[in-house]
Order: sequence, then structure tokens, then C-alpha cells
Amino acid sequence: MEGPLSTAAETGSRLRGSRCADCAVAAYPARPGCPRCGGPAEPVLLSATGTLWTWTVQRYAPKSPPYVPPAAGFTPYTVGYVELPEGVRVLAVLDIGPEDAEIGMPVTVTAGDGVPRAVGAAG
Repeated sequence: MEGPLSTAAETGSRLRGSRCADCAVAAYPARPGCPRCGGPAEPVLLSATGTLWTWTVQRYAPKSPPYVPPAAGFTPYTVGYVELPEGVRVLAVLDIGPEDAEIGMPVTVTAGDGVPRAVGAAG
């Protein structure tokens, strides 16, 4: 099975998850077995849109290594969990300012560089 993210050429930057062949539970990132029943899981592309479940502002730089701060220094950013229609909650960096983030708002999720990213979806 390939990694949890798909390339843009393959899927338009959609997230790759898995779905249990026995009980239909979806998971992210993709895994070979079901987290609920242990049955075999098949790779699936997850929905590109979901709902902002919760969010916060990351005000402190992650520990180094592996984090390498940019030359201009660390800048706080918004991060949150997006609930997808499959029932999976995905942690994503939000390209939404704290003044615009609202629990329950529709968002579009894409595969990012290591961490998924989310932007406000057209309502």
C-alpha cells in the first residue's frame, strides 16, 4: 500500500485513506487493517470537502529537529480538525485566519507538504 497522501497528478491532491472490507469503517492515514475490527482495509480516496470540527492557533514553534524554522522566523498559524463525510477527522493546517475560522464551516482539504491543508469552501 502506498503512503497516506496521493500526488496531485494521481488524485488532484486528495487524501488517501482506507476503508474496511468487513465493517466499512474509514481511516486516515491509510492502513492495511481496520482500527475497529481488525479486518482487511482497501485504499480509498477521501472526500475533498468536510466541516471544520475544531481549531486553534499554533503560537509556538515545533521542536527542532525535525522542524526547521524559516529564515524570517516562526509565524503563528491556524490548525484544526476537519470532519469528512466518511466519518474521519483529519488534522490540517488551515489557510484561514483565526478571525474567519468558525466551527461547523465548510472547508476543502488537500494533501499538503507532510500535513493536509484546508481552506474555506464556497458555501
